[in-house]
Amino acid sequence: MQLRVDRERCLSAGMCALTAPEVFDQDAEDGRVLLLDAAPGPRERREAAREAAELCPSGAVTVAENP
Repeated sequence: MQLRVDRERCLSAGMCALTAPEVFDQDAEDGRVLLLDAAPGPRERREAAREAAELCPSGAVTVAENP
């Protein structure tokens, strides 16, 4: 799994950081998404990251599965 974020598209809703705090955070200055772990390893983190991408209201978080 490989995660990508589009900070320009981010609405600062914070759903990603709430859903997967080990993977995402919010910038203290503008509230936009910060990617902490672009390739989460443990299964729990991957599942939380997928859920965060689904919950993102702006679609700023994308998930690419490794072949």
